[in-house]
Parts: sequence; C-alpha cells; structure tokens
Amino acid sequence: MDGIISVLGLVALMLEGACCQGVYAPPTVRIVHSGHACNVEEERYTERVYTIREGETLELTCLVTGHPRPQIRWTKTAGSVSDRFQDSSVFNETLHIAKIQRHQGGRYYCKAENGLGSPAIKSIRVDVYYLDDPVVTVHQSIGEAKEQFYYERTVFLRCVANSNPPVRYSWHRGRDVLSQGSDKGVEIYEPFFTQGETKILKLKNLRPKDYANYSCIASVRNVCGIPDRRVIFRLTNKTASPSIKLLVEDPIVVNPGQTVSLVCIATGGEPPPTLTWSSSSEKLPEKSVVKDGTLTLPAISSEDAGVYSCIASNNVGNPAKKSTTIIVRALKKGRFWITPDPYHNDDNIQIGREVKISCQVEATPPEELLFSWLKNGRALRSSERMVITQTDPDISPGTTNLDIIDLKFTDFGTYTCVASLRGGGIPEISIDVNISSTTVPPNLTVPRGKSPLVVREGETVELECLVSGKPKPIILWSRADKEVPMPDGSMQMESYDGVLRIVNVSREMTGSYRCQTSQYNGFNVKPREAVVELIVQYPPAVEPGWSEVRQGLNRPVAMSCRVLRAHPSRVLRYEWRLGSRLLHAGHFDTRDETEYTVRSLTREGYGEYTCDIINEAGAGRCTFLVTGKAYPPEFYYDTYSPLWQNRPRVYGFKLQWTQMNPDTVDRIMAYRLGIRQNTVPWRTPNSSIIPVPVMMTGQQRWWEQEITVEGPIQKGELITYNLTELIRPEAYEVRLTPITRFGEGDSTIRMVTYSAPINPHLREFHCSFEEEPICMFTQDKNDNFDWTRHSAATRDTKYTPNTGPSGDRTGSKQGFYMYIETSRPRKEEDKARLLSPTFNVAPKNPYGITNPPAYCFGFYYHMYGKHIGTLNAFMKQKGQATSDAGPVWSLSGNQGDRWRQAKISIHPTSSFQVIFEGIRGPGIEGDIAIDDVTLEEGECPDPPSNHIRSRAPSRASHIWPLCTVLALTLFRGQR
Repeated sequence: MDGIISVLGLVALMLEGACCQGVYAPPTVRIVHSGHACNVEEERYTERVYTIREGETLELTCLVTGHPRPQIRWTKTAGSVSDRFQDSSVFNETLHIAKIQRHQGGRYYCKAENGLGSPAIKSIRVDVYYLDDPVVTVHQSIGEAKEQFYYERTVFLRCVANSNPPVRYSWHRGRDVLSQGSDKGVEIYEPFFTQGETKILKLKNLRPKDYANYSCIASVRNVCGIPDRRVIFRLTNKTASPSIKLLVEDPIVVNPGQTVSLVCIATGGEPPPTLTWSSSSEKLPEKSVVKDGTLTLPAISSEDAGVYSCIASNNVGNPAKKSTTIIVRALKKGRFWITPDPYHNDDNIQIGREVKISCQVEATPPEELLFSWLKNGRALRSSERMVITQTDPDISPGTTNLDIIDLKFTDFGTYTCVASLRGGGIPEISIDVNISSTTVPPNLTVPRGKSPLVVREGETVELECLVSGKPKPIILWSRADKEVPMPDGSMQMESYDGVLRIVNVSREMTGSYRCQTSQYNGFNVKPREAVVELIVQYPPAVEPGWSEVRQGLNRPVAMSCRVLRAHPSRVLRYEWRLGSRLLHAGHFDTRDETEYTVRSLTREGYGEYTCDIINEAGAGRCTFLVTGKAYPPEFYYDTYSPLWQNRPRVYGFKLQWTQMNPDTVDRIMAYRLGIRQNTVPWRTPNSSIIPVPVMMTGQQRWWEQEITVEGPIQKGELITYNLTELIRPEAYEVRLTPITRFGEGDSTIRMVTYSAPINPHLREFHCSFEEEPICMFTQDKNDNFDWTRHSAATRDTKYTPNTGPSGDRTGSKQGFYMYIETSRPRKEEDKARLLSPTFNVAPKNPYGITNPPAYCFGFYYHMYGKHIGTLNAFMKQKGQATSDAGPVWSLSGNQGDRWRQAKISIHPTSSFQVIFEGIRGPGIEGDIAIDDVTLEEGECPDPPSNHIRSRAPSRASHIWPLCTVLALTLFRGQR
C-alpha cells in the first residue's frame, strides 16, 4: 500500500460537549431502483409499482439510515403461498434478479432493524410485462333444419395470447382489416366469461371469399418496448380437425427387457396435425425416443408400465387422442401361511383334522398366473382329500389354497407351491412349506434381562424377541406406547430373526416397543406379541452452552449454569474450572442451577471458565469466556456529506463512529486505524440467481496508525476522524480496533468508496444523473411529489405522447436525466423539489468573506407540451429557509421539443445549495426535464435572458473547493 496514502494523520484531540445519546436512532428505509425498469410510479396509499419487461434485470436497493447500522432483509409475497422467493431471503442492500420471469413478479419488502424501536419496512410491487405469441384455434358448427331445407356452416376463429398488461387483438383477412360491421358475413366479439382474454372472429355461412389467410395481431401497445406479435392461419375448404390411428394392440403385454414401439399415424386433418405422446405417469421415461409419431421404449421395465396416449393437434376443432396400455409381465412377493382346522378351537395341527396351506404372489397380468403344487418334489393333483383351489381374484388376488382333509401321518412332508405366468419368459417363484409333527404355531418371549434395556444416547441397541415354533414367522415391530414412526420412518418394521437393531439411539426413542408375529410365512392364527421397554439415558442439557462475559479489571463477575433436562436426573454433581484448574465442586440439592462468582477480576482471572454438570450418562458443559476485550466500534453511516475534494486527483472522507458499550470494560485508550486499497471490485457469484456482494481484497498490506483517546468515552458519543489524500476513484477498506489495558478489542471494517459528482477533467461540479446516487442530490420532503431519474430506453409504460424528451440532452436513448411526471395522480400547482448537496465557500481570511466569489450555475432543461407549468431554480444559503430563497432563474410554458441551456451567475456568501422546483401545469402533457447540472468558477460568459439576476456584485474568480474540511483532526462530541 506504499504510496497510496501520503497523509493520514492526527493533529489534535478535541472534546466539544459530553455525550451525544441522540446519535442512536431507529432505522428508516427507502427503496431506490436501477436496472431496466419501464416505469416506477406511486399509486394510491403510497404503494410504489415497478414495471419491468420479462427477461430484463431487476435491481432494487434498500437505502437505510439509523445507528447502529441496521441489518437489511429482502422478502417477497405473491399470489401463492408456495412462492418462497427462491426458498430464502436476501440479507443484502441490493436485490438483483437477472432475466426476471413473470412468476417473479409480486410485492417485495425491504426490512431494516437495529434493535431500536420498530423495524422499518418499505415495499414495492414489481409488475413483470410480457407478451407471448398468439395462438389461433378454429371450430365449426354445421346445422341443418330439414323442414326449411336450410343448411348452415359457421366457422369460429379464436385468438388467445398470454400477456401482462391485457392484450388487444385485431383481425386481418389478407391485407384488409376486419372490424365489427365492416362485413355482414363477419362478426367479432369477446365472450363475456373470458374477461378480454380472447377475441373471436365468427364467419357466418361460409362464402368463397372467406377462404383466405387470417392474421391475428396481439398488442400491448408497445409498453416496455414489447413489439406486437402476429399469427397467420390459412382457412381453406379442406380445413379439418385431426384424426389418428394407433398401429398397436391394446393392451400390449411384454416381458422386461424388450423394446416396445408404439406407432401413431395421422389419418386426417388440415393443416397437417402435430403428433405428441404422453403417459399416465405425467412424463415419458427418460430413455424413451419419439420420432415421426413413433414412441420407442428400449429395455422396458415394470416402472415403465402404464397408459400411453398419442395426441394430434392442428388447432382445428378438438385434438384427437388415442391410448394403449403397456403391461410388463412380472412375478414378485411370494408368501405362505398355514391355517389349522377352523372348526376346532386349537391352533395346533393334529392328525385327523383339516389343515390349509395358502400361497400368494403378485402377478402381472393376473389372468396369466398359473399355480401348481408339489409334494416332496412330485406333482400333486386335486383329489377328495387334497383339494386345490384358487381364491376369487377380487377377494384375495394371486392366492391358491391346498386343503388337506383328515390329515394322516402319511401326509407329512414338504409341499411346494410353484407360481408361473402363461407363456413363460418370467422366472417361476417356488415356496416350500413343511408339514410335520414339529410344525407348531409360534410363541414370543422376551429374553431375561432384555427388558427394560438401559442405553446411553448415541449407542447402538438391539431389542430382541425370541420366537419359537415351526415355521418361524416374520416379526413385526412397532411402538406400543404411542402412535409415532419407527426409527426408519415407517409405522412398522419387519424382522426375520426377531431382533430390532437401532443405530445412534436418541432420547426421543425412549418408550415401549411391541414385537408381533405376522401371518405370513407362519400360522394364520391370532398374533402373538410381547413388549420391550427401552430407556435412553443422556447427559444433562444445560444453558448457556457458551457465553462471553466482558469485564474490566478489579470488577466482579458472576456466572450461572442451569440444568434444563437430564436422564437420570438424580445424583447430579458439578465442577467449575478455569482452564484445567478446579475452582469448585459439589452436588445439586433441590436447585437446578449452580453459580460461581469472581469478586475482583485480575489479569490472571481472564480466560475460559467451564461448568460441567455430570450424571451417569455423561456431562453437560456451560462455557464462559471472560475477557477484557472492548466491544467493536459502530461506524456511523448517516454522516452528512462525508466526502469532499480539494485537489483534482485526491479526496477526503469524514469517518465517524460510536463505541459499543464503552463502560463494560476498561477505558479505551486508543484506536488502531488500518486502511488499505480495495484492488478487486465487488463481484457477483455466477451460481446465485439473486446475487450477494462478495468483497475480494487484493494483496495490499494494511497501513496502520494509532489514534490516542484522552478521557473516557461516553455511550452514544460520536467520534470523527478525517481521512485525506485518498486517491480518486479508488475504494478503501477501513478497519478500526479499540485498545484497552487488556489489549486489542474487536475490530469493525467498512468500505469507503469514491462517489463525488466531479468531472475529473474540469474544475467544476458536473452532474449528468448517469449513476443512481444522482451526485448526492436529494428529494425535498416537504413538497408534493418527487423528481424521477429516467432514460428513454426504458420508456414509461403509461407513456404520455406530445410531452417529455425522447433522449437525454446529448440525444442518447440510454442516457439518464431527471424529470417530473405530471400524469395521475398529480394535480395543477403540485410542486417537486430537487436539492443539491451543500457546497462550502472557503474564506481566504479567518474573519469571513468580504468579497463573495462568483460561480456560474448551468443546466439544460426540456419543457415540451401544451400543459407545461413552471421550472424554478433557487440558491438557498446556510440558515435560510427554502421559502425565503427567491428564484435565481424561472421559466414557464411550452419551449418546444428540444433541450435548451440556462446559465446564471451566483454570489454565495456562505455554504449553499441549488434547488430545482418543477410545478405541474393544467394537464398531463406537462413533463419537465433537466440534465447536465454544472457549477464553475467565475461569472457566466453570456447568461440567458430569462434568468433572475443575483443582487450581489461580481467579484474576481478563484478555485472553488467543494468542501473545506481540511484539518486532520479527531473530533468528539459533535455530529
């Protein structure tokens, strides 16, 4: 950073008054705009409406005041609750949306809060304008009345376009404009229920001349520069709605892995229809290929099964649609269950009684499902004692039963149920069921010592139910104490071995768990069940988890650690430590908190204090960082005219701040000021739709200086330090760090950017309004309405013809200027005032100005329109009310559609502002504009004739500094 700053000094320390508590202020906020707005207008109830064309860049900036510096948050509401503004808020002054889309319109809120008073909130409604290509659809009605031998054929052409604002339609036949009443065979109307969304052209009793090219033109009247859009439809005697044919069977049954082609052809329609495909699952499979009406599904799977539809459309009549169903053959989920004799109250299998074996699979298509039974590997046929049946598919689809009547010892063995699909190609499913003297119904028990289970949070636990019986059924686990999901999120979990394993168990999992037999792969009897109790122990939860305590030397410090919850909650003990040194220990009685106090803090007493509260499961810890670090200073961002320039290539900046909580720690003895040039500009991350500024600092080193502070700083006291010799137009990063006996405190960093409205090639003030800060001009708060920054490239959506400029004063459509908008809701004699920054007059002797210097005040004005009111220019000096300042220039009435220049010599004797006042005339064609405002040293060479001459005599000219704050001084106690 060597050579960047040649002077950054401290000459003296001044204390002017005690503290300035008034410097703290709740936030205020206003929204300014840049980007590509078509128009920004004030509506009733002060809601601002920002109009922008779809695809352009939206940029809104939230300008705030208030101290401490308010935090800013952008949010949005729209017509839908689901519109969540990219699922986030933007915590940044500038809201930037590139290529804005219609769904991003809505009301945007800027909220600023700094902990003082209520948050400040302003909103602006963003209206996105767009116009889609229109679409023409054609319908015809054919009516016949036999008794009157009357035949009618009427055609309706309907034109529809999506737009904002509402669209206007016009119809042409060939080159001729069609309008209501221009042709008896033509009727043009808007259906009442569509609310202007469409325009219908009705051709009654078609005539030969009605066969022609029809054009529908959709227009939004060039708002936001949106051009008209046109669609052409050719109506002939062959115009017809589409018809199609599917060259496939319905349904189509295929095996997995096959390639399926669905062929759709158009058999009619003029113009030739367009063919598209859709599926019952909303979108086609990713691997599908559509070409010339043929849909190909390679390597088809069960997930691809469903209804596929071919749709033909040519905007004539209704679209044609034909569908077919694809069925992918499959077998899955084989299960069985054993049902003992239902006529006896006994769950066991016994000789001489009936037993039924049921087998179930899921088959696609179900009508192809075939079952066969084997006993000990040999085919089994249905007989009087071995009855094989297939259950009604509507009651229990895919199920077969084997009823063994009068069970004999010779019937013991292995029975196999084999499921297959007719035609093969799909692997069979075989299910083995063993019937023997050892086949018994299940029983469930909890092993000894396995309930209740006591574990610590974070461990892995296995809940176990022993299942006996043959065959062993699937075990179902669920919560027995409340209707809540199991650890995997389901209401029920399956286990084949009776064990439920839970990894990383949490305190919420404490409770009762039920294990229960399933009828599948076991006996179809009343479920057996048991309950396991789970107790999860966890260390104490305490508050505060971490806290910072700032305190000065020789002062007391009290710390408290409180138990919120713990299990087990008994036998709690605590240990206070400083670092690793034990300070105090004990047990809780009936209280739920423990305290530790340092009576007088020494330098050795600074550090990290911990309080561990301990139970069987572990410890919860409160941590207190006791430090003597000072709180960070709070930069004051509302300094009036903080930037000045006294030489062409350098500028100065008035840096102001207050100290946060100055009495909390030892007295602040000094500040360390660091400054370095910000070599890399703010940039926008490519990945963000709504960018957040990311400040990249180059490798410039910090230039540092220590600023000594005499005496204690009061809360709210405003401290000033002037930075000088800053190189134009560079930006700087400024860091401020308080210093106490303890050492360095917390730092604060801010950016200082150059924004002075000075032309670097001339010794003059020059403002062309090209940048949003508008050269520090401000709007008068006591007038009726505001001046508006504008360019012809973003033409007003409610553009009033025959008034206002078509470009800036150079003729550029992209250049900006300031103007007053005299359309609704403005009234005659309404005033808008624009105030310049305050300019200081530098006296050459310490006793004041005896010979006032002369300056040439110039600007360009545009006053075109039959309702032009008045444009006044004032010079308001320090201590003078706006109403007391007489105009130095005034002009009224229509001056023609061109820019003119005004120059006036002024002779201020103290700090002053120039003020532009626009007064609305009798009508809306009264827009007044200004551009290129200048202040130059010396008398004007040839002032225009319509100026009001200043009374002060002309004096010799000298170089006019914009600001005379040149002392490198630290000021305290003044704003």
